Amino acid sequence: MAKWVRMSPRKARLVVEHIRGRSVPEARTVLAFTQRAAAHEIEKVLRSAVANAEANHDLVGDDLVVSAAYVDEGPVLKRWRARARGRAARIRKPTCHITIKLTPVERAPEPVPAPKAEEPKAEAAPKTKAAPKRKPAAKKKKTEEAES
Repeated sequence: MAKWVRMSPRKARLVVEHIRGRSVPEARTVLAFTQRAAAHEIEKVLRSAVANAEANHDLVGDDLVVSAAYVDEGPVLKRWRARARGRAARIRKPTCHITIKLTPVERAPEPVPAPKAEEPKAEAAPKTKAAPKRKPAAKKKKTEEAES
């Protein structure tokens, strides 16, 4: 997880969508050939997540899959720029928090046959017909006698 990355979350999300659900070697390849500035930051987060998994959980880095990858908005730095006639224009400098979660690849588990459950015999209940829709009541016209 990387917090307060000086980048627009919208731009970072475009890159994160490409690696979600991929294996770590495949995600690294995709990021290496992505020509966006966000790819460099996301690659650093991916490297950190793999290093944490190897050091803390005794997992092999190449056997991991990007199970979740998302970008949240961080605080926005607000600056002012001087403009003509004594005015000021606001400059927004967005930040984001990048999170990548890895899980080990599950070797295709053997399918377990589902237990056969007896189907309960449902008795045929009589079908009721819905009441017909009524037309809205006609509006009564108010007649006022005009006095001359």
